[in-house]
Amino acid sequence: APAPAPAPPRRRGGGGSREAAAVPAAAAAAACAGRPRPRGCPAPGAPGGEVNVLLWWEPFGRPRRMADCRRRYNITGCRLSADRSRYGEAQAVLFHHRDLALHGAQGLPRGPPPRPPRQLWVWMNFESPSHSPGLRGLAGLFNWTMSYRRDSDVFVPYGHLYAPPAPRPFVLPRKTRLVAWVVSNWNEEHARVRYYRQLQEHLAVDVYGARGLALAEGGVVETVSAYKFYLAFENSQHTDYITEKLWRNAFAAGAVPVVLGPRRANYERFIPPDSFIHVDDFPSPRLLAAYLKFLDKNKPSYRRYFAWRKKYEVHVASFWDEHFCKVCEAVRAAGNQIKTVRNLAGWFES
Repeated sequence: APAPAPAPPRRRGGGGSREAAAVPAAAAAAACAGRPRPRGCPAPGAPGGEVNVLLWWEPFGRPRRMADCRRRYNITGCRLSADRSRYGEAQAVLFHHRDLALHGAQGLPRGPPPRPPRQLWVWMNFESPSHSPGLRGLAGLFNWTMSYRRDSDVFVPYGHLYAPPAPRPFVLPRKTRLVAWVVSNWNEEHARVRYYRQLQEHLAVDVYGARGLALAEGGVVETVSAYKFYLAFENSQHTDYITEKLWRNAFAAGAVPVVLGPRRANYERFIPPDSFIHVDDFPSPRLLAAYLKFLDKNKPSYRRYFAWRKKYEVHVASFWDEHFCKVCEAVRAAGNQIKTVRNLAGWFES
């Protein structure tokens, strides 16, 4: 007699309707920076004149050409610059945390000229708290936060789902392999490496990157598209920290993500519950491996993980143009509102 199918995953947490989980309000707001601008999104070209945004440090010290926000994101009246001589005229100044940690607080503007009244200092960071040193000394310095966290003042996730006016039919790439994982930062102490070590005892995983195979010429997406599953394992587990490992490496490649990161309920704030498999759904890596093998042989059950594609498409954030342009939009929308982030470390590490 054929072996019985393994038990389906036990989904812990979550709740709410599938539609609400698929495109929550925050993710829907993120879609408003797209082009063409979806119905219901506020027009960014509202009266108020030009917004000047100064980038104090270019991320990781790599100069780049500033984006044309109107052409790329339909955000008008935005003037981006990395020229510090324009400090006095900037309505907002962006400070990238990794560079701030490198140069220290003494690298912040100290004048002259003095800080213009009502100028917004924006703390920008897309690393997790585990990889964000030096947070403790930054209390009371910044007015806004910009990060992947949904409760940031300027919310820019690594990706989001959106409902296009006319969804295009989704064509599943041809699958010839089972499970892939691309990893560049290999650390035996990371939870993801420890889990992989246990999983690979029961299931063959093709590992690419620093410790494995070379990627195909087309890169991650082309390589992973041949696989049924992708291990979207984050390097650390924190609230809302859901990176390109899910959005680009899995979703954009047409693979079902097997995720290790925040809790399932956190993922369901951004994506449908049946679009991914969470390691927490299984009591052990052995049972997860058994379930993936079952899906490999059961085409209808596997294809159910792509049902959401009938309504939604995937947007992967463009670093860093999208982030800079969104600050312009946020400054205009805020008007004269201003505040101070009193406990940056306490918020970000929560």
